[in-house]
Amino acid sequence: MLSSKVILNSLLDNDFYKFTMQHAVTKLFPKAKARYEFINRGQHAFPSGFAQVLRESINNMGALQLSKVEKEYLAQTCPYLDPTYLDFLQGYRYDPDEVSIEQNGPDLSVKIAGYWYRTILWEVPIMSLISELFYKMNNLVGANDEEIINTAKSKIEHYAQLGVTIAEFGTRRRHSYHTHKLVVEALKAYGGQSFIGTSNVHLAMQYQTKPIGTHAHEWFMFHAAKYGFKMANRLGLEHWAQVYRGDLGIALSDTYTTKVFFSSFDKMFAKLFDGVRHDSGDPLVFADQTISHYQSKGIDPKSKTIIFSDSLNYEKVARISNYCQDKIGMSFGIGTNFTNDVNLPPMNIVLKMTEAHPDDAQWTPVVKLSDVRGKYTGDPKMIALSKEILGIKD
Repeated sequence: MLSSKVILNSLLDNDFYKFTMQHAVTKLFPKAKARYEFINRGQHAFPSGFAQVLRESINNMGALQLSKVEKEYLAQTCPYLDPTYLDFLQGYRYDPDEVSIEQNGPDLSVKIAGYWYRTILWEVPIMSLISELFYKMNNLVGANDEEIINTAKSKIEHYAQLGVTIAEFGTRRRHSYHTHKLVVEALKAYGGQSFIGTSNVHLAMQYQTKPIGTHAHEWFMFHAAKYGFKMANRLGLEHWAQVYRGDLGIALSDTYTTKVFFSSFDKMFAKLFDGVRHDSGDPLVFADQTISHYQSKGIDPKSKTIIFSDSLNYEKVARISNYCQDKIGMSFGIGTNFTNDVNLPPMNIVLKMTEAHPDDAQWTPVVKLSDVRGKYTGDPKMIALSKEILGIKD
């Protein structure tokens, strides 16, 4: 059983926005704490002994450290990351004691707790371990290497024919690290101008493509815990701009619904940020809302970009591309459909921040509302309170 463990080989085998958020947290909220919890949306049944093997894989992460070459890569590629942060990251080590794991029959519990600047890096690699171990321990054999490469090649060539740009966002629910590498290698080899990068920093470095990402829902969720729901979007954007001064300018819009977000996304933010990311709800409705919002601020929508990233496949991308053509800039981030298309059902799992502890406050439940009720996460009472405060009606 112990031979089933999965070993991660790089501290940078993680989504880029985890590092950009960690950089901001170390600057602005170094005393804040956070708690995260695994959510098994797909009700997957985990095999006997899964928790033990996951525990060993996570324990092995304690040995990961940023290499000198990786540090130099970040310094050259991401000049907006402070040298002090890169020094910190070079000294950072995962602490497996921050992660608790339990298994009760087929049910798996994973919880993370500690200082936010430390725990923020756990989510993506733990999810990738859970996904890879699930297939491995259930003896689920998918496509072979040639099939994986050919599938990725065919997809990126079809996207190139649409004339759209594509980034790979599939670390957290990948079939395996090996599959992920094959996919990025194929996208780089056959994507031409259409493939613009990956959210995985390790693979971006390995295949000399751009690391892509800005911030995630937890950035705004923490701001709600510290400043209240009404100020979460505005102060989240202000603090992001304070740290990055115009770099990393794609704003995530749906933590508390797009309608609420745009009420805070005033002319200053609309001009400062390069665009917005769509992650839930009808993409065409979102496009109309975004275009209308920019027009209402006297801004040409074609000077801005929407990054679409919600469960995309070729059909959805083609529909969105056709609809948005000549109306607004667009690009697409595709995750599971790239890294877990191996003739096996992909997992439906998430690992979300559940509570935040600002340094001058107390433990506070955090929630994400999104533009789809089924994607709400968090304490039901806090969800109800947030909706009341923000005037959100179903």
